[in-house]
This record gives sequence, structure tokens and C-alpha cells, in this order.
Amino acid sequence: MSIYKTLGEFSARFLPRNFLFKYGFNWSPMYRRSTGRITEVSEDLMRIQIKLPITYRNRNYANSIFGGSLFSAVDPIPMIQLLYLLGDDYIVWDKSAEVFFKRPAKENLYAEFIYSPEELDTIKNRVKEEQEIEIVKVTQLMDKGQNKVFCEV
Repeated sequence: MSIYKTLGEFSARFLPRNFLFKYGFNWSPMYRRSTGRITEVSEDLMRIQIKLPITYRNRNYANSIFGGSLFSAVDPIPMIQLLYLLGDDYIVWDKSAEVFFKRPAKENLYAEFIYSPEELDTIKNRVKEEQEIEIVKVTQLMDKGQNKVFCEV
């Protein structure tokens, strides 16, 4: 069992899961280095929002957000979110990811991670039938007004 899971299970006795998810991610060294920050987590963990601010820590030579920061700010969240939503009866593994850069990010970026109850039911039913499945989730990093897509993961 990982140290993060152990701390999460212990802390869940005293704090709400959405609080633990948000601050656990934001305080963990592995996520802090991405420069992304979780800004909101719904009580049921079905919706998570992040902000990736442009700072001196993630600017590249072209004065835009480094591609590694774009990717690492979003990569771990859907997997961990789904782990929490499905529970310990399921194994969730992040097998691969692709990143598509659309335009240079020279401003703060935002992303949302959403699972619906229907989507979770479909996943559970497919696992019952097929034993093992692969799902694809697309995350877009966008400007604050959600008008421009800078990156898809």
C-alpha cells in the first residue's frame, strides 16, 4: 500500500474525502512539481477542477508554459479520481496517455475532470462482462473563459 493511500485512509476518519483529495494532491511533492493546483472538488468526487498558472517555474524558452507541466498537471487526476469513485473492488491503471499541443500557453489554464453516474455504471457493467476494459478520457486545458483550447491530453 502506498504512503498516500495509507495517509488517505487514516485521514478519512476525520476529514471529508473531497478535502483530502484536493489538499492531498496540492501538498504532495509529485503533484506540486507540475505547478498545477486543484481548485475545486465536488463532495461526491465526480467533478474536479484545476488551475495551471503561468509562473517562472513553468515557463519555457518561448515564454509559454512548458509542455511537461501541461501534461503532468492533468495526467494523474482521472486515474486517482476513478480509483476513489469505483472503490477497492476495482483495479484502475493509467496505461498510456497522449498529449496534443494546440497553441502556446501564455496565460493561466484550467481543466475539468468529470465522471457521470451513467459513465460509472457503464464501466462497472463492462468490467462484469469483459473482466478488463480500456476507457479513454479526453481532458482539455483551456483559458479561463473556456474559449480557447491550448492542449488536449
